[in-house]
Amino acid sequence: MNSPLENPVPGNSPLLSEPGAVAPFDGNPDQGVPWHFGDPFAEQRSASRSVAVFDRSHRAVVAVPGDDRLTWLHSLTSQHFTSLGESRGTEALILDVQGRVEHHAVVANVGGVVYLDTEAGRAGDLLGYLTRMVFWSKVEPRDASAELAVLTAVGPELAGLFERVGAPLPGEVGGVVVLAGGGFARRVPWPGHDAVDLVVPRASLVGWWRRLTDAGARPAGSWAFEALRVESLRARLGVDTDEKTIPHEANWIGAAVHLDKGCYRGQETVSKVHNVGRPPRRMLLLHLDGTREVQPETGDPVLVGDRVVGRVGSVALHHELGPVVLALVKRSVSPETELSVGAEERRVQASVDPDSVPPDTPGLGREAARNLGR
Repeated sequence: MNSPLENPVPGNSPLLSEPGAVAPFDGNPDQGVPWHFGDPFAEQRSASRSVAVFDRSHRAVVAVPGDDRLTWLHSLTSQHFTSLGESRGTEALILDVQGRVEHHAVVANVGGVVYLDTEAGRAGDLLGYLTRMVFWSKVEPRDASAELAVLTAVGPELAGLFERVGAPLPGEVGGVVVLAGGGFARRVPWPGHDAVDLVVPRASLVGWWRRLTDAGARPAGSWAFEALRVESLRARLGVDTDEKTIPHEANWIGAAVHLDKGCYRGQETVSKVHNVGRPPRRMLLLHLDGTREVQPETGDPVLVGDRVVGRVGSVALHHELGPVVLALVKRSVSPETELSVGAEERRVQASVDPDSVPPDTPGLGREAARNLGR
């Protein structure tokens, strides 16, 4: 069995050599893939109005083959794997004994293997944990990052794009189809309403990129992807979460946590908070006052006056919303409260997007809020 670090994600994507590609600045969490291709706002507009493709090949992929893969993962994670059919995808969490989030992965069950793609910096710990939990189960978890790479196509013109490249398009969210030449396409619910992950052989990454861009997809970088993710109110592990985050705070109930199952580590906390309906914090979208040419950074405080009431997660410049952040904010803070975010030298005023406020009982962010007439 491979060691957790035997096949690390390659340091730099070959797509950084594509025309117009700009590498991210030092400290950006998306090292190794293009940050943008010259016009990140136009890239966002293309993903919203036509179609764009994003290089996400810095994500790690863990493969779990074996006859017991579904029952084994069902016992370890927050997701109902025993009801996950062949050629289906979902999301899943691994929690600690207090119910705090340790790992998040996007999932595909296809061809007798469950694939878990996750943040590159977390792959070693994830695979290490899975390896320790094998015991007598018929599973062989391994690092497949050197074999497979992730691209994501986003936009309302996905169907035409896939038709032009001659690839099958999954028909519904959660659908997975096998691609000719290896890999698979997985329909995902974010960012936006039309998105597909293509998990392709790493040796074919450049070829797939050029097929998609030649067929009309606009090349786009992580700047645009992150802005669309923030707009979609989707948390990113290690950016929008800290060591205390529980699933209810980050809109993962329903998406990555199945409430009709038990007997996994952290399940007691999930059930208790769901029944009480009052997680200590909630993830909110904050609009920043753009009059100052400064931005907060991930980990900066959210304040009411001089009192710290939250933590800044993702920071984004959106083509329509302007400067925005996702922040974990104490549930006791009213959405109408005047906030500021950032360390002293980069502090700016902020206001809560009312559509991002979840109801007091567990729900999925803005959609649940709309359903309650907020």
